[in-house]
Amino acid sequence: MPQKHHKDARKTPNNLEKEEPTMDLRNSGTLLAKGGMLATGLALMVSGAAADEHATRDGGWIGNVPGGEEHLLGQTKSGLDMLIENSFDVLQDKRVGLVTNHTAFTRDNVHIIDVLWEAPEVDLVALFAPEHGIRGDEDRPVGDTTDEETGLFIYSLYGQTRRPTPEMFEDLDVVVFDMQDIGTRFYTYISTMAYCMEEAANQGIEVVVLDRPNPIGGTKVEGAVSTAEDLFGGFTSVRPIATRHGMTVGELALMFNEEWGGIGCDLTVVEMENWRRWMYFDQTGLHWEHPSPNMKTMNGAILYPGPGTGETTMLSTGRGLDRPFEKYGAPYMDGRAVAENLANRDTPGVRFVPTTFVPTAPYHRYRHEECGGVFVIVYDRERLNSVQAGLHMFQAMYETHPEQYTATGGFRTSMGNGEVWGMLTEQGKTPEEILEFLQPDLAEFMDIRENYLIY
Repeated sequence: MPQKHHKDARKTPNNLEKEEPTMDLRNSGTLLAKGGMLATGLALMVSGAAADEHATRDGGWIGNVPGGEEHLLGQTKSGLDMLIENSFDVLQDKRVGLVTNHTAFTRDNVHIIDVLWEAPEVDLVALFAPEHGIRGDEDRPVGDTTDEETGLFIYSLYGQTRRPTPEMFEDLDVVVFDMQDIGTRFYTYISTMAYCMEEAANQGIEVVVLDRPNPIGGTKVEGAVSTAEDLFGGFTSVRPIATRHGMTVGELALMFNEEWGGIGCDLTVVEMENWRRWMYFDQTGLHWEHPSPNMKTMNGAILYPGPGTGETTMLSTGRGLDRPFEKYGAPYMDGRAVAENLANRDTPGVRFVPTTFVPTAPYHRYRHEECGGVFVIVYDRERLNSVQAGLHMFQAMYETHPEQYTATGGFRTSMGNGEVWGMLTEQGKTPEEILEFLQPDLAEFMDIRENYLIY
């Protein structure tokens, strides 16, 4: 089936000019736009020296901006914005099912449900919600419901089923996917996208993916590639891709449609404008909503593919607090001893400092128990290899608490390799040796990935 990229259409009179945003690095990294945009939760933990060195220039974090591209800071338009500028041409005269959640806003901070419902060119007939629900506030399976504003039925794809059934799609001509991903293999929104593409292919229904930025950038590719047959195909590892894949949802859709047997649906990717691979989300100027209840900060997103994998070990990741995935610990853990172990390791871009915390999120380990552990401070995200930092942290915790600190069965799936835990612990391999062991599969993935990069 054909695959299409869709961009650079004529601008409509409704296209509003936006003033360039400004970022106050000393105000928890919150991105403020003079035109009224508020991108919350993008906390950048930087030292005073780093903040001075990489101060704002005409509206953005400039530490990694290539020369001559500063004018692109804060100017990204999502696939949704481009769909509007193109007068909804790929949706006209079609019955539309929308797979989305609370993150799908335009630059003007209008949600996609409102955009499509109010557009006379679009016949929006059904909604589909991923993990965490249509509002992004659930941390457990959710049921079907009805949207209060439009009266549209909302099918849950994280309840009785995680795959759309044939009956859910039977009255549709096209399925539209629009939600903010995080850039890590085991973040499940891309699995929902793949499952919807598969069912659409079965029924001969078109799929339109509205592209959005990879919030942790599109240049770094890290970690294991889940090539073993028992490590991919499930909900947290839908395809054999790198832990930190460095791709947008649109690029992943193109890849999923062709590789590993190929889904083969009739796919259109509506591309972004003014996004570059070097950009992190806090450089786009787009509206930020926490993609899930505990994905609250930029640093949490950057650490998610590395230390965040520790959620499948006997750790709390600080869920329910203000900075989840930046704090790691357990009731049995001596945070000072772990931090001292880590101080003797080479972990560029991050520091580990001892801390205590009490996680509060329901359904997660050590709720309401005081945990000792470490707070991971990202002071240079360009130098950081998140997966490497995570391996060092896990090994330090094991060396400090070899009896209590163990992995659960989910570690091999999240890590993407069944041998890594044993190499870190019983075998005493260094994280650098483990990364070298993982490199051949990563290099092969990079070759495949290159064929699907849009930007």
